[in-house]
Amino acid sequence: QVQLVESGGGLVQAGGSLRLSCAASGSIVSITYMAWHRQAPGKQRELVAGITSDGSANYADSVKGRFTISRDNALNAVYLQMNSLNPEDTAVYYCYALGLTRPYWGQGTQVTVSS
Repeated sequence: QVQLVESGGGLVQAGGSLRLSCAASGSIVSITYMAWHRQAPGKQRELVAGITSDGSANYADSVKGRFTISRDNALNAVYLQMNSLNPEDTAVYYCYALGLTRPYWGQGTQVTVSS
């Protein structure tokens, strides 16, 4: 089993920045891919950014150039640096980890961007 705990969400004005953190505990050795997803009210959950254990990252087109995902394998953590935030980024952000046999999700952290 893997447990994921997110932190770093909050309220920020448009144009501002936030950094999300996700700490993994449990069966860490089984984690390969880690990612951040988000779900806005009335919308489906979507991939924001993902990163492999060797550091290869992928991003949703809507966040390219503004968000940066990083990973610290020694600390079993993944981060999301979010810059130039706009109201469309308002959502609950979920940490995701892919284990050998199943995916794991965190509880989510709210990010609200005011205009």
